[in-house]
Amino acid sequence: MRKKLSLFATLCAFLLILSSCGTKLAAYDPKEPLGKQINYTITGIDAGAGIMLSTQKALKAYKLDKANWQLQTSSTAAMTSTLGKAIKDKRPIVVTGWTPHWMFTKYNLKFLKDPKNVYGSAENIHTIVRKGLKEDKPSAYEFLNRFNWTKNDMSSVMLAVNNGESPEKAAKKWISKNPDKVATWTKGIKKANGDKIKLTYVAWDSEIASTNVVSEVLKTLDYKPTIQAMEIQPMWASVATNAADGMVAAWLPNTSGIYYKDYKKDVEDLGVNLKGAKVGLAVPTYMKNINSIEDLK
Repeated sequence: MRKKLSLFATLCAFLLILSSCGTKLAAYDPKEPLGKQINYTITGIDAGAGIMLSTQKALKAYKLDKANWQLQTSSTAAMTSTLGKAIKDKRPIVVTGWTPHWMFTKYNLKFLKDPKNVYGSAENIHTIVRKGLKEDKPSAYEFLNRFNWTKNDMSSVMLAVNNGESPEKAAKKWISKNPDKVATWTKGIKKANGDKIKLTYVAWDSEIASTNVVSEVLKTLDYKPTIQAMEIQPMWASVATNAADGMVAAWLPNTSGIYYKDYKKDVEDLGVNLKGAKVGLAVPTYMKNINSIEDLK
Protein backbone atom coordinates (compact mmCIF):
# COMPACT_ATOMS: atom_id res chain seq x y z
CA MET A 1 0.00 0.00 0.00
CA ARG A 2 2.82 2.38 0.89
CA LYS A 3 4.49 1.66 -2.46
CA LYS A 4 1.24 2.53 -4.28
CA LEU A 5 0.90 5.77 -2.34
CA SER A 6 4.54 6.63 -3.00
CA LEU A 7 4.10 5.97 -6.71
CA PHE A 8 0.95 8.10 -6.76
CA ALA A 9 2.73 10.98 -5.00
CA THR A 10 5.64 10.76 -7.41
CA LEU A 11 3.30 10.87 -10.38
CA CYS A 12 1.43 13.90 -8.98
CA ALA A 13 4.73 15.70 -8.39
CA PHE A 14 5.83 14.93 -11.94
CA LEU A 15 2.58 16.31 -13.39
CA LEU A 16 2.88 19.42 -11.22
CA ILE A 17 6.39 20.04 -12.52
CA LEU A 18 5.20 19.65 -16.10
CA SER A 19 2.35 22.12 -15.61
CA SER A 20 4.65 24.65 -13.95
CA CYS A 21 7.03 24.43 -16.88
CA GLY A 22 4.39 25.56 -19.37
CA THR A 23 5.37 28.69 -21.26
CA LYS A 24 3.16 31.53 -22.40
CA LEU A 25 2.66 31.58 -26.15
CA ALA A 26 4.37 34.48 -27.89
CA ALA A 27 2.57 37.63 -28.96
CA TYR A 28 2.10 38.34 -32.65
CA ASP A 29 5.34 39.19 -34.42
CA PRO A 30 4.79 41.03 -37.74
CA LYS A 31 8.39 40.28 -38.76
CA GLU A 32 7.85 36.52 -38.69
CA PRO A 33 5.79 34.47 -41.18
CA LEU A 34 2.27 34.09 -39.83
CA GLY A 35 1.92 30.41 -40.69
CA LYS A 36 4.90 29.48 -38.60
CA GLN A 37 3.50 31.36 -35.59
CA ILE A 38 0.14 29.55 -35.58
CA ASN A 39 1.22 26.18 -36.95
CA TYR A 40 -0.45 26.97 -40.28
CA THR A 41 -3.86 26.52 -38.66
CA ILE A 42 -7.15 28.34 -39.18
CA THR A 43 -9.46 27.94 -36.19
CA GLY A 44 -12.90 26.89 -37.40
CA ILE A 45 -16.26 25.75 -36.07
CA ASP A 46 -18.56 22.77 -36.71
CA ALA A 47 -17.57 20.59 -39.65
CA GLY A 48 -20.95 20.82 -41.42
CA ALA A 49 -21.22 24.61 -41.35
CA GLY A 50 -21.29 26.39 -44.69
CA ILE A 51 -18.41 28.64 -43.72
CA MET A 52 -16.24 25.55 -43.16
CA LEU A 53 -17.02 24.26 -46.66
CA SER A 54 -16.18 27.69 -48.09
CA THR A 55 -12.93 27.77 -46.13
CA GLN A 56 -11.89 24.40 -47.52
CA LYS A 57 -12.48 25.88 -50.99
CA ALA A 58 -10.44 28.95 -50.01
CA LEU A 59 -7.50 26.80 -48.95
CA LYS A 60 -7.42 25.33 -52.46
CA ALA A 61 -8.23 28.54 -54.34
CA TYR A 62 -5.37 30.42 -52.67
CA LYS A 63 -3.12 27.32 -52.73
CA LEU A 64 -2.78 27.45 -48.97
CA ASP A 65 -3.24 23.70 -48.78
CA LYS A 66 0.03 23.31 -50.67
CA ALA A 67 1.71 25.53 -48.10
CA ASN A 68 0.68 23.22 -45.22
CA TRP A 69 -2.29 25.32 -44.08
CA GLN A 70 -5.13 23.39 -42.44
CA LEU A 71 -8.59 24.08 -41.07
CA GLN A 72 -9.16 23.04 -37.46
CA THR A 73 -12.69 21.80 -36.74
CA SER A 74 -14.11 22.70 -33.32
CA SER A 75 -17.32 24.48 -32.31
CA THR A 76 -18.48 28.07 -32.19
CA ALA A 77 -17.97 28.16 -28.41
CA ALA A 78 -14.48 26.66 -28.66
CA MET A 79 -13.52 29.00 -31.48
CA THR A 80 -14.64 32.15 -29.67
CA SER A 81 -12.98 30.99 -26.46
CA THR A 82 -9.69 30.44 -28.29
CA LEU A 83 -10.09 33.82 -29.99
CA GLY A 84 -10.66 35.60 -26.68
CA LYS A 85 -7.59 34.03 -25.09
CA ALA A 86 -5.45 34.95 -28.10
CA ILE A 87 -6.64 38.56 -28.06
CA LYS A 88 -5.96 38.86 -24.33
CA ASP A 89 -2.28 38.13 -24.97
CA LYS A 90 -2.21 39.75 -28.44
CA ARG A 91 -1.27 36.46 -30.02
CA PRO A 92 -1.78 35.72 -33.72
CA ILE A 93 -4.91 33.86 -34.78
CA VAL A 94 -7.05 33.36 -37.88
CA VAL A 95 -10.68 32.30 -37.41
CA THR A 96 -13.74 31.58 -39.48
CA GLY A 97 -15.86 34.65 -38.78
CA TRP A 98 -19.27 36.03 -39.58
CA THR A 99 -21.42 39.01 -38.82
CA PRO A 100 -23.69 39.63 -37.13
CA HIS A 101 -21.95 38.05 -34.16
CA TRP A 102 -21.09 39.34 -30.71
CA MET A 103 -17.36 38.72 -31.26
CA PHE A 104 -17.28 41.66 -33.68
CA THR A 105 -18.93 43.81 -31.02
CA LYS A 106 -16.73 42.65 -28.14
CA TYR A 107 -13.40 42.48 -29.99
CA ASN A 108 -11.61 44.58 -32.58
CA LEU A 109 -11.63 42.26 -35.59
CA LYS A 110 -11.37 42.63 -39.33
CA PHE A 111 -12.31 40.40 -42.24
CA LEU A 112 -9.50 39.45 -44.59
CA LYS A 113 -10.04 40.60 -48.16
CA ASP A 114 -11.11 37.83 -50.50
CA PRO A 115 -9.96 38.87 -54.00
CA LYS A 116 -11.01 35.51 -55.48
CA ASN A 117 -14.50 35.99 -53.96
CA VAL A 118 -14.58 32.46 -52.54
CA TYR A 119 -16.89 33.53 -49.72
CA GLY A 120 -19.11 35.57 -52.01
CA SER A 121 -20.60 38.98 -51.39
CA ALA A 122 -22.70 39.97 -48.40
CA GLU A 123 -25.42 37.50 -47.48
CA ASN A 124 -28.95 37.87 -46.19
CA ILE A 125 -30.72 35.72 -43.61
CA HIS A 126 -34.08 34.35 -44.79
CA THR A 127 -37.17 33.02 -43.06
CA ILE A 128 -38.20 29.58 -44.32
CA VAL A 129 -41.50 27.88 -43.45
CA ARG A 130 -43.18 24.63 -44.33
CA LYS A 131 -45.74 24.49 -47.07
CA GLY A 132 -49.27 24.85 -45.76
CA LEU A 133 -48.35 27.00 -42.77
CA LYS A 134 -50.33 29.94 -44.15
CA GLU A 135 -53.51 27.86 -44.12
CA ASP A 136 -52.85 26.03 -40.83
CA LYS A 137 -51.48 28.86 -38.70
CA PRO A 138 -52.26 32.16 -40.49
CA SER A 139 -51.31 34.41 -37.57
CA ALA A 140 -47.90 32.79 -37.16
CA TYR A 141 -47.38 32.89 -40.91
CA GLU A 142 -48.15 36.61 -41.06
CA PHE A 143 -45.82 37.42 -38.17
CA LEU A 144 -42.97 35.34 -39.63
CA ASN A 145 -43.56 37.03 -42.98
CA ARG A 146 -43.16 40.46 -41.34
CA PHE A 147 -40.24 39.59 -39.06
CA ASN A 148 -37.10 41.56 -39.86
CA TRP A 149 -34.42 43.33 -37.84
CA THR A 150 -30.90 44.72 -38.09
CA LYS A 151 -27.40 43.48 -37.35
CA ASN A 152 -27.28 45.79 -34.33
CA ASP A 153 -30.54 44.34 -33.02
CA MET A 154 -29.23 40.80 -33.28
CA SER A 155 -25.81 41.67 -31.88
CA SER A 156 -27.32 43.25 -28.77
CA VAL A 157 -29.17 40.02 -27.94
CA MET A 158 -26.11 37.88 -28.69
CA LEU A 159 -23.88 40.01 -26.48
CA ALA A 160 -26.34 39.80 -23.60
CA VAL A 161 -26.32 36.01 -23.86
CA ASN A 162 -22.54 35.97 -24.04
CA ASN A 163 -22.46 38.08 -20.87
CA GLY A 164 -24.38 35.41 -18.99
CA GLU A 165 -28.09 35.99 -19.56
CA SER A 166 -30.22 33.09 -20.73
CA PRO A 167 -31.33 33.38 -24.38
CA GLU A 168 -34.95 33.56 -23.27
CA LYS A 169 -34.28 36.40 -20.81
CA ALA A 170 -32.13 38.30 -23.30
CA ALA A 171 -34.89 38.00 -25.91
CA LYS A 172 -37.53 39.25 -23.49
CA LYS A 173 -35.37 42.25 -22.55
CA TRP A 174 -34.80 43.15 -26.18
CA ILE A 175 -38.54 42.92 -26.89
CA SER A 176 -39.37 45.17 -23.91
CA LYS A 177 -36.86 47.77 -25.13
CA ASN A 178 -38.10 47.73 -28.73
CA PRO A 179 -41.91 47.88 -28.57
CA ASP A 180 -42.30 49.96 -31.73
CA LYS A 181 -40.35 47.52 -33.87
CA VAL A 182 -42.19 44.54 -32.41
CA ALA A 183 -45.49 46.32 -33.12
CA THR A 184 -44.65 46.45 -36.83
CA TRP A 185 -44.43 42.67 -36.76
CA THR A 186 -47.64 42.00 -34.83
CA LYS A 187 -50.07 44.92 -35.36
CA GLY A 188 -53.48 43.72 -36.44
CA ILE A 189 -52.60 40.03 -36.25
CA LYS A 190 -55.31 37.89 -34.69
CA LYS A 191 -54.17 35.94 -31.65
CA ALA A 192 -54.13 32.17 -31.72
CA ASN A 193 -55.79 29.89 -29.21
CA GLY A 194 -52.79 28.30 -27.59
CA ASP A 195 -51.79 26.57 -30.82
CA LYS A 196 -48.48 24.74 -30.82
CA ILE A 197 -45.74 25.73 -33.27
CA LYS A 198 -42.23 24.36 -33.72
CA LEU A 199 -39.18 26.26 -34.91
CA THR A 200 -35.77 24.79 -35.63
CA TYR A 201 -32.41 26.50 -35.70
CA VAL A 202 -28.67 25.94 -35.86
CA ALA A 203 -27.03 26.49 -32.48
CA TRP A 204 -25.00 29.46 -33.67
CA ASP A 205 -25.09 32.53 -31.43
CA SER A 206 -26.85 34.54 -34.16
CA GLU A 207 -29.58 31.95 -34.64
CA ILE A 208 -30.02 31.40 -30.92
CA ALA A 209 -30.73 35.13 -30.65
CA SER A 210 -33.18 35.40 -33.54
CA THR A 211 -35.07 32.20 -32.77
CA ASN A 212 -35.57 33.10 -29.12
CA VAL A 213 -36.85 36.56 -30.03
CA VAL A 214 -39.30 35.06 -32.53
CA SER A 215 -40.39 32.47 -29.97
CA GLU A 216 -41.09 35.11 -27.32
CA VAL A 217 -43.12 37.23 -29.76
CA LEU A 218 -45.14 34.16 -30.77
CA LYS A 219 -46.03 33.73 -27.09
CA THR A 220 -47.56 37.22 -27.10
CA LEU A 221 -49.73 36.04 -29.99
CA ASP A 222 -50.97 33.18 -27.78
CA TYR A 223 -48.94 30.46 -29.46
CA LYS A 224 -47.08 27.76 -27.57
CA PRO A 225 -43.76 27.61 -29.41
CA THR A 226 -41.15 24.89 -29.19
CA ILE A 227 -37.63 25.58 -30.43
CA GLN A 228 -35.13 22.87 -31.24
CA ALA A 229 -31.44 23.14 -32.13
CA MET A 230 -30.22 20.95 -34.98
CA GLU A 231 -27.34 20.61 -37.38
CA ILE A 232 -27.86 22.64 -40.52
CA GLN A 233 -28.94 19.84 -42.87
CA PRO A 234 -31.51 18.32 -40.46
CA MET A 235 -32.84 21.84 -39.82
CA TRP A 236 -33.69 22.23 -43.49
CA ALA A 237 -35.03 18.69 -43.71
CA SER A 238 -37.29 19.22 -40.69
CA VAL A 239 -39.07 22.12 -42.38
CA ALA A 240 -39.19 20.40 -45.77
CA THR A 241 -40.84 17.30 -44.27
CA ASN A 242 -43.27 19.25 -42.03
CA ALA A 243 -41.53 17.97 -38.89
CA ALA A 244 -41.07 21.65 -38.01
CA ASP A 245 -43.10 24.72 -38.96
CA GLY A 246 -40.27 27.05 -39.84
CA MET A 247 -36.92 28.67 -39.13
CA VAL A 248 -35.38 32.12 -39.36
CA ALA A 249 -31.82 30.87 -39.89
CA ALA A 250 -31.26 30.48 -43.63
CA TRP A 251 -28.06 32.29 -44.64
CA LEU A 252 -28.27 32.78 -48.42
CA PRO A 253 -27.04 32.57 -51.09
CA ASN A 254 -23.78 30.96 -49.90
CA THR A 255 -23.80 29.48 -46.40
CA SER A 256 -27.05 27.55 -46.85
CA GLY A 257 -26.96 27.53 -50.63
CA ILE A 258 -26.46 23.80 -51.02
CA TYR A 259 -29.40 23.03 -48.72
CA TYR A 260 -31.65 25.61 -50.36
CA LYS A 261 -30.98 23.93 -53.68
CA ASP A 262 -31.93 20.53 -52.26
CA TYR A 263 -35.10 21.61 -50.44
CA LYS A 264 -36.45 24.74 -52.16
CA LYS A 265 -39.29 22.82 -53.84
CA ASP A 266 -40.52 21.56 -50.48
CA VAL A 267 -40.47 24.80 -48.45
CA GLU A 268 -41.68 28.38 -48.73
CA ASP A 269 -39.15 31.21 -48.62
CA LEU A 270 -40.68 34.25 -46.91
CA GLY A 271 -37.69 36.39 -47.82
CA VAL A 272 -35.07 38.34 -45.93
CA ASN A 273 -35.29 38.93 -42.18
CA LEU A 274 -31.79 40.44 -41.86
CA LYS A 275 -29.70 42.15 -44.53
CA GLY A 276 -25.95 42.42 -44.91
CA ALA A 277 -24.66 39.33 -43.16
CA LYS A 278 -21.07 38.44 -44.00
CA VAL A 279 -18.79 35.42 -43.68
CA GLY A 280 -15.06 34.98 -44.21
CA LEU A 281 -11.75 34.72 -42.43
CA ALA A 282 -11.09 37.21 -39.65
CA VAL A 283 -8.13 38.33 -37.55
CA PRO A 284 -7.61 40.82 -34.69
CA THR A 285 -6.88 44.35 -35.89
CA TYR A 286 -3.46 44.37 -34.19
CA MET A 287 -2.33 42.03 -36.98
CA LYS A 288 -1.90 45.12 -39.15
CA ASN A 289 0.07 43.56 -41.98
CA ILE A 290 -2.42 40.71 -42.50
CA ASN A 291 -5.24 42.20 -44.55
CA SER A 292 -5.99 39.64 -47.26
CA ILE A 293 -6.26 35.87 -47.48
CA GLU A 294 -3.33 36.12 -49.85
CA ASP A 295 -1.25 37.50 -46.98
CA LEU A 296 -1.46 34.13 -45.26
CA LYS A 297 0.99 32.73 -47.80
